Amino acid sequence: MKNIILYFLFLTGVFYGAFAQETRLTKEDAISLVLEKNHGILLAKNTINIASNNKSLLNSGYLPILSGTSNANYNNGDRTTEFPGQFIDDPTTGLKVPAPNNELIGAESRNYGASINLNYNLFDGLGRVFNYKKLKEQYNLTELQARETIENTILQLFSVYYNIATLTENKEVLRQAFIVSKSRIKRAQYAFEFGQGSMLEVLNSQVDATNDSINIINAEQQLKNSKRDLNFLLGQELNTFFEVDTDVIFIPKEDLLNYMEISKSTNVSLLQQDKNLLINEYDIKVAKSGYLPKIGLRGSYGWNYAQSAPSAFFPSINNSNLDLGLSVNLTWNIFDGGTSSVRIKNAKIALNNQEILKQQLELQIERDLMNALEIYQNRQVVFSIQEKNVETNQNNFDRSKEQFSLGSISSISFRQAQINLMNAQTNKNKAKYDAKLAELQLLQLTGQLLNVEF
Repeated sequence: MKNIILYFLFLTGVFYGAFAQETRLTKEDAISLVLEKNHGILLAKNTINIASNNKSLLNSGYLPILSGTSNANYNNGDRTTEFPGQFIDDPTTGLKVPAPNNELIGAESRNYGASINLNYNLFDGLGRVFNYKKLKEQYNLTELQARETIENTILQLFSVYYNIATLTENKEVLRQAFIVSKSRIKRAQYAFEFGQGSMLEVLNSQVDATNDSINIINAEQQLKNSKRDLNFLLGQELNTFFEVDTDVIFIPKEDLLNYMEISKSTNVSLLQQDKNLLINEYDIKVAKSGYLPKIGLRGSYGWNYAQSAPSAFFPSINNSNLDLGLSVNLTWNIFDGGTSSVRIKNAKIALNNQEILKQQLELQIERDLMNALEIYQNRQVVFSIQEKNVETNQNNFDRSKEQFSLGSISSISFRQAQINLMNAQTNKNKAKYDAKLAELQLLQLTGQLLNVEF
């Protein structure tokens, strides 16, 4: 019964992935997918589009404002005009009689008009010039912010990707250990049947095999969870099955040192700070534009048609005209209550703050680079030591296996050699990917993460 349970655990823990028809997800494929579908990167791209719209000529203030207006009025009314105290001669009697009232029924008047108006700032104290330059730099800053988002996402991507690679290799280590434990069960059962061993040896081997199979199942669950994490980053179906590359290629140390030397001109945080400084310089110039005059051009072209209603004394009159008007006006705030002066002072203080932040950031980047380089070097050393440790434990396990077959050592000693080898192999796997991630973090600080082959 125990053998049946072990066999079932072996099938579910080891071969589950084999039936899932997993495809290989290369590093290049993962990068392409994350750039195309990652939600954070898509949001960053939309932010760039907004900044691009803001820096366009249509948002610069350089273009005139052209507007059109029209009107139509209609009146229809009855009018009665009285002449109190006025008399006229009655043609029939020749006598004086009161003048009759004058009545107009349905007196109509119409008025139509249309005009086109032009409003253009010929000169606004150079504020428009520097605002336009500021918008362009804000666009450049947005691009750098999007680049930082992409770098952070790529780093997160490989953190999960290499975790999957670690779990994949560790699962293979556990699978090999389970195969060895299964062979131990058979050997112990044969020895017990022929009177060469005890039931305790059989039970010990079954316990070890059970533990190995449980470790495989746990590793498989961790692997599934990590793959869902990667699918989430890639913006695809969470239960998409795939395998990852477990090969790692390290960049030569000389190249890393060269990247560090030029990091002040390539680090994305420092580049953003330079843009912030430039934007604040433009803020000062925009504030100073308040001291200069402003010249505006106004123009209009219009047509009007008016038809007046007849009155008691005048007939209906039609009037039509075309008007063209141009005007230039100059406005100069000789003293604006001090608001321009305050804006300039505050803009200079803001610029000084940005300069202080840049000094702090440069020192911080220098510290982070030194720390990242040391971490990378230490992890490279650890990886090298772990590789040698695997070789040592492999030799120890091979000799222990021979001695165990000859009955020279106990199953406990053999199991310990097996565990030591498993630990050495899993530690080596972890050290390999830890070293690669340390390299990627160093590349990000140097601003070269998006310029190298993975």
